[in-house]
Amino acid sequence: MPDPRPARVIDPDVDLHDRANRRELRPRQWDLLAAIAAGGVLGAEARYGLAIALPHTGGQFPWSTVLTNVSGCLLIGVLMVVLLELAAPHRLLRPFLGVGVLGGYTTYSTFAVDVQRLLLAHRPLLALGYLAATGFGCALAVWLATALTGAAGRVLTARSAGARR
Repeated sequence: MPDPRPARVIDPDVDLHDRANRRELRPRQWDLLAAIAAGGVLGAEARYGLAIALPHTGGQFPWSTVLTNVSGCLLIGVLMVVLLELAAPHRLLRPFLGVGVLGGYTTYSTFAVDVQRLLLAHRPLLALGYLAATGFGCALAVWLATALTGAAGRVLTARSAGARR
């Protein structure tokens, strides 16, 4: 006879033999989910504001989406260096800012819809240019932000260490 208790859903990518991955079995951390949700609202509102400020039709180049995604990637690069290398932040700061605010701000679903709209408007070269500009721009933004923020952090750390001597 089958077990009448409901089965517990566990992420199939989690290796439960690895002690670090067993956190999957812990109860939900409601403060973490609340921080992500609150940040997501703020990020989505910022994205909406930018889309209203720079509107476009289906056949026009979607500047607001490019600007949103490239600036979001730039900010993610800065944020990750600051939080992971230069500071000792509160445990909710990275989920709030990185997953919530910047995850809600960047919009790859709108990016995909914009490409589709350009294709439906018979603008394949513009769609291809948009694909390339977004992919290249976002990768470049993360790389530059990470490199420049890391360099600035090392300079500031060296200066503060020299000032303490």
